[in-house]
Amino acid sequence: MAESVRAELFARLREQETSVAPEQIARALAALGHAQPARATHTDLHTAFLANVLANKGTVELARDRGAAVQAIGRYLYQRFRTHKLVAGNDPRLAAMPWRDGGVLPRFGAAENGDSAALSYARLGVAETGAIVTYTGRANPGRNNLLPEDHLVLINREDVVSTLEDAWARIRHDTAASGWPRGIQFIAGPSSTADVEAQLVMGAHGPRRWHVILVGDTPAEVLAQASGGVGATS
Repeated sequence: MAESVRAELFARLREQETSVAPEQIARALAALGHAQPARATHTDLHTAFLANVLANKGTVELARDRGAAVQAIGRYLYQRFRTHKLVAGNDPRLAAMPWRDGGVLPRFGAAENGDSAALSYARLGVAETGAIVTYTGRANPGRNNLLPEDHLVLINREDVVSTLEDAWARIRHDTAASGWPRGIQFIAGPSSTADVEAQLVMGAHGPRRWHVILVGDTPAEVLAQASGGVGATS
């Protein structure tokens, strides 16, 4: 019975096939126009990105280079957990980090139960929303972004783009030669929900804390303007 119903359904769909020319479809799509972009919180790209990360209940930090980033990771881990251990994906950029500079002891691979903190290297940051973008797969397990209590993210200054449209343009460019990754995750804050009695609860479905470290020569004034002194370190 189920097979006959399905066959009938597909037969009806085939009957609905249209002979509309591709040019007509293109004109119809163009006539729809484009939605207005979101209003930027700051005119400076990196200030807007950091401000939105903070608005999304994340914390932010600046690191002038990868050595400073490792030191920042080491401080964060010790302050939170009195340890220098964390799990990191097999991203070549993470493997090349100068871990000894901060005394950090990474375990490369997928997060497991009991791992308190995980580190990801984002492909992109989106100023419009404060989201970071990761490509998931064997080198970057998606569970590292979701399972541990704290999720730390490195993002290069030059990889921050203005809008979601810019992000997808970069993604299409990146994957044109290498192919699409197993998954693409846009992450814009720690896990939270207010489903029960409208009370905000952090960490309901993922990390309780989300710490973003912007790597590159970014003036301290950018962080000050973005944070107003809240949720930021330098």
